[in-house]
Amino acid sequence: MFTLTVSGMTCGGCINAVTRAVQAQDPQAKVQADLATQILRLETSLSPELAAQLISDAGFPVAN
Repeated sequence: MFTLTVSGMTCGGCINAVTRAVQAQDPQAKVQADLATQILRLETSLSPELAAQLISDAGFPVAN
């Protein structure tokens, strides 16, 4: 499990978009988001770098 700081998430639709981006590569991934802090907690077999790239490609910049 790891965390990423993701900007631009404002609603449930944003969380769904980020989740779909990650689960397209790892269908078993679990994504938890905190909109107030803009932090995602991911439980996935993907590397943090790949997950960050997928999320960025979906339109949500990753800070770390």
